[in-house]
Parts: sequence; C-alpha cells; structure tokens
Amino acid sequence: MTMPSKTCLIVIPTLNEAKHIASLLEGLLPEAEALDARIIVADGGSDDGTLDIVRDFARRSARVELLPNPKRIQSAAINLAVERHGAGVDYVIRVDAHGAYPPDYCRALVREAQEHGVDSVVVPMKTVGTSLFQRAVATAQNSIVGTGGSEHRTGRSGRFVAHGHHALMSIPAYVAVGGYDETFRHNEDAELDFRLTQAGFRIWLTDATTMTYFPRASVTGLSKQYFGYGRGRARNLLKHRMRPRLRQLLPLAIVPAAALVPLALVHWTALVPLGLWVAACLGLGGLSALRMSDRYELPPQGAPLVGISAMIMQLAWSTGFWLHLAESLPQKRTPGPA
Repeated sequence: MTMPSKTCLIVIPTLNEAKHIASLLEGLLPEAEALDARIIVADGGSDDGTLDIVRDFARRSARVELLPNPKRIQSAAINLAVERHGAGVDYVIRVDAHGAYPPDYCRALVREAQEHGVDSVVVPMKTVGTSLFQRAVATAQNSIVGTGGSEHRTGRSGRFVAHGHHALMSIPAYVAVGGYDETFRHNEDAELDFRLTQAGFRIWLTDATTMTYFPRASVTGLSKQYFGYGRGRARNLLKHRMRPRLRQLLPLAIVPAAALVPLALVHWTALVPLGLWVAACLGLGGLSALRMSDRYELPPQGAPLVGISAMIMQLAWSTGFWLHLAESLPQKRTPGPA
C-alpha cells in the first residue's frame, strides 16, 4: 500500500513520563520516517528523568524535538506545538504518553483522513488493566454502566460522530477554530469538538486502528479523574449553552439523591433514589462482568468491583459537575458604605 504523502506533526504532551516515553518514542520513530513527520515532546516540567531520555532521542534523531510547555497542561502543549511547528503541515496527531499504540497507528490515521475527506479522526479506546481493580474499571469504562454508551468506548466505530478520543486533526481546521481552550483542564477535547462541528468540520470515528488506555489504578486516582471530568463538562455546557445528553443527565441525579439520605430519619423513602442507583450499578456491572470476563480476564470475585467502579466514577463526575455549577452562580455583592 502506498504511504500517505501528506505531512503531519506528532505531539506528545508529557509530565514525568520516564517509565513510558522511551518505548513510546521507539515505536513512533518508524512512523515519523514513513510520514516525513516530526515528533514534538511538549514537556510540562518533568523532574523524573523524562527530559534526559527525550534529549538522548533528539541527539540520535533530528525528527525528535523537546519543547518546554510552561503552562504544563495538555491543551497548552498541543497549541504551542502547532504554533511553533504547524506552518505548512497538514495534520497534527495527539499521542498520550500513557497509551499504547499499534505499529501503523499514525499512518492509519492519515489514510483515514484522506480516504474519508474529514477534518478530524478520533479512535476507539481499548481499556485494559493489570490489577484486579484496573480490570474492573476497564470493564466498567467499556460498558454502558460506566460510560453511558459513549461511541469511542463501546466499539461503534466507522461512522461520523460529534465527539471522540482525539487522535488526528487537520491543522487548518484546528487553527480556524482557535485550537484548544486552555482554560479547560478537563473536557477540553469535547469543547474543541463542539466548535469544530459548529464550524462545519467533520469528525470520523475510525475502525481502522485503535489505542490502548490504562485506567487509574486506585480509588483516589479514579475519583480525581472523574471529578475533573464532571467539572469540565459543566464548564463546557455553560460556555456553549448546550443541553446535556441523556447519558449525562442520569449521573446528575446522584448528588441530589445522596443529599436526600439525611431525610431518611424522617421517612425511609428518602433512601429509595440512592438505593435504586446502587442496585442499578451493581446489577448492570455484574452483567457487564459476565459478558466481558474473557476480554478483560476478570475473575468471578471481581464482578462486584465493576459496579463499584461505576459508582465511583459516576459519583465523582456528578460531584464535580454540581460543584462547578455552584461556583459559577453569580455572587451577591455586599453594598458599600453610603
């Protein structure tokens, strides 16, 4: 098969990725050669040896460059890389340092963009884990109980979508809508996708390649992640005056349901909404574990953890969402002295 002729920029945002960056760069260098691409490692201030590893690769290959990212966040990393190195380049490919990718990942993305004539290519996420907890989280994240049916999580690929996991974007389209909004620390990808589709650009969820994602390995890490997702979604809806989708409306009821619990001292029915949610998560989580046990190597004793993982994600998301809304309410000003 003829290699794609258009050039691209491969950008890896990093912050303390010494455990992953060497193997990632080794895998991407053949891709960069085939595509005549540059690999930009936009680092947010690593102090774990990441910088030394990247500098060593840069000495060995002119295709690798280390770019300091003083704002530290991923959205700023991509914006800065495109600003510095995107002139005359057709595509930017965003690569997450914590992910794993097939050998022809970047080439498949460029082929898909060319064949379908699209402005953005997003990819399905194959979530896997090593510990029992990670495998349970992976099962939840790839099922309706954990994601509410998100296309790039549930395998419904090979179609046009409104949002997906960012992989490739046309630099002219990216620049035309202003790139990532750097005020977003979470949900910046969905916010950018909204502006892309509003401007008439098309997003294609590919079935030609995928990426492997490794979920958080602890309850604390998972909670913080989804708390941030909830805050980001609330900010996104407020910025664009969007209506939440059904799969986002359901988790919003969790915090109000939890707030009713103290009223159980007055009447037991105050526990019903929260109890129904817990039962639904455990039931759907158990079904997901049964259906996906072979795929995620989840033993029978891990089945309850799927529902528990879903509850952690949904509660954290709902809490982050409502907290951001509360913080965004207009503040009453105390009148000054007459």
